[in-house]
Amino acid sequence: MASLVAATLHATGLPAHLLEIEITEGVLISDKARVAGTLHELSEMGVTIALDDFGTGYSSLSYLRDLPLNRLKIDRSFVTDLGNTEDCTIVSTIIQLGHNLGLSVIAEGVETETLAARLASLGCDDGQGFHFSRPMAVTNASDLALNHAHLPRHASR
Repeated sequence: MASLVAATLHATGLPAHLLEIEITEGVLISDKARVAGTLHELSEMGVTIALDDFGTGYSSLSYLRDLPLNRLKIDRSFVTDLGNTEDCTIVSTIIQLGHNLGLSVIAEGVETETLAARLASLGCDDGQGFHFSRPMAVTNASDLALNHAHLPRHASR
């Protein structure tokens, strides 16, 4: 897989740091050693690696220690009802854990300004969801990206 990504980056001219690969914990369980090797190769190229749906499934802390991760993605199941004290505590803890490990944190399922503001107040770096954009055609996504290219981006950690 790493060679395919390298070839694609070369063919398209896309800088590696602009590509973010998301990996789910379920994939890691199948063959952690092989997957870890591939992730290390991708990381050495400069590709950003995010652990998707963190907090669900197996959530082994060894993944955070052993893999070349740049970002944690908080599963939407914790974000949707952030007014719930338990979910707020879990989200806050994931954000703190990520930051303590030098990772940026993104929350999935951000659908309102209120939710985006609450996550920002907890220190969450980024959000993903309908509040920011609905699904769109590739041409519209390209236009959106070009129109927001001037916005500052988080540096890879």
